[in-house]
Amino acid sequence: MRLSRYFLPILKETPKEAEIVSHRLMLRAGMIRQQSAGIYSWLPLGHRVLRKIERIVEEEQARAGAIQMLMPTLQSADLWRESGRYDAYGKEMLRITDRHERDMLYGPTNEEMITDIFRSYVRSYKDLPLNLYHIQWKFRDEVRPRFGVMRGREFLMKDAYSFDLTQDQAVESYNRMFVSYLRTYKRMGLTAIPMKAETGPIGGDLSHEFIVLAETGESEVYCHRDFLDKATPGIDTDFDGDLTPIVRDWTSLYAATEDVVDKAEFEASVPEDKRIVARGIEVGQTFYFGTKYSEPMGAKVATAEGTEEPVHMGSYGIGVSRLLGAIIEASHDDAGIIWPIEVAPFHVGLINMRPGDDLTDPVCEDLYARLEASGIEVLYDDTSKSAGAKFASMDLIGLPFQVVAGPRGLKDGLLEVKDRKTGEKEMLTVDATIARLQAALTL
Repeated sequence: MRLSRYFLPILKETPKEAEIVSHRLMLRAGMIRQQSAGIYSWLPLGHRVLRKIERIVEEEQARAGAIQMLMPTLQSADLWRESGRYDAYGKEMLRITDRHERDMLYGPTNEEMITDIFRSYVRSYKDLPLNLYHIQWKFRDEVRPRFGVMRGREFLMKDAYSFDLTQDQAVESYNRMFVSYLRTYKRMGLTAIPMKAETGPIGGDLSHEFIVLAETGESEVYCHRDFLDKATPGIDTDFDGDLTPIVRDWTSLYAATEDVVDKAEFEASVPEDKRIVARGIEVGQTFYFGTKYSEPMGAKVATAEGTEEPVHMGSYGIGVSRLLGAIIEASHDDAGIIWPIEVAPFHVGLINMRPGDDLTDPVCEDLYARLEASGIEVLYDDTSKSAGAKFASMDLIGLPFQVVAGPRGLKDGLLEVKDRKTGEKEMLTVDATIARLQAALTL
């Protein structure tokens, strides 16, 4: 993509409403624009990252056996009355009435709707297990939206719902999602620690929040330091096999949010030099809630014995839009964002130091074409801005690599290649630059 044809509204000054690093950098890097409190437009650069996060989530959900669909943002209040949650949910739910005086709501979650879909079509235990998911915009009317996309009112979420005949089978489905989440976050460059958590208005008796440690986290967390060095399940993980040993390993160490922490147990089970008491960002949560929704809503299947039993359910959420903020909080420096390769909006920032020059133009055009042809995504700065402005913008938006084409280096046939994460610079020929980037950007 040529920067001269792209829409990238970089801000020199930090907007006064930006309280934390991710909010400040997302606004300055032209990724989002606030439309009203807690509601944002996603500008092209931010939207590219959002789509890449979605792709990773979709790939890992498919690996774990979940099937994608799409449910509407507006829901009938009648479904929520069936489950008993309509009056209990609280003011965070946006309730509306359509022109026919029917009570509707802007969905904060989809347990009722997915249960209604399930009961309409599934009749036999032979159709189980089943896991359906979608990625959809949600709305929760936060009393105090803040921190940009970290606590907005409108947000993009992946929510999956599992259906099983028995509790034991439902726990197997829970374990598949648990392991899937470990892989999902690691692919985004994050270490997310599964912690015991309250189930809140969704309900149930088994739940974990996946927490990324960060100074700007919304809650205090307590965990064992060895979580930071644990090996994430690999791509060869057998999701049809027994995942209990992996889940047991990841839940054998103490980890809990402030809502459920037992400080005496924490101090007794974790050596003093291994204790972490810190702030954390929730990036996802898993729930097993049994028949909480299937029983009152009549979601039953016929068993092998000919009886009808309510199915056991679980739900599994990932805050897709929130993840952008979490990644930035975990990966930035004073100059700007440092994107992990898999979610970077572009892989390489190509800087032409002298657009219109007979020496730099042909080299940049050739390099741009060859990198794009090899599958490397390039943001080509072909504008006439000053060198300082170009370097500052590239550092701000945080692409993994920068390639600088200037007259001085090109007199000797060399380009400057900068690794954004380490700051290391190399002077390489065009062919060596392509080889270097292809090796580093094996996706």
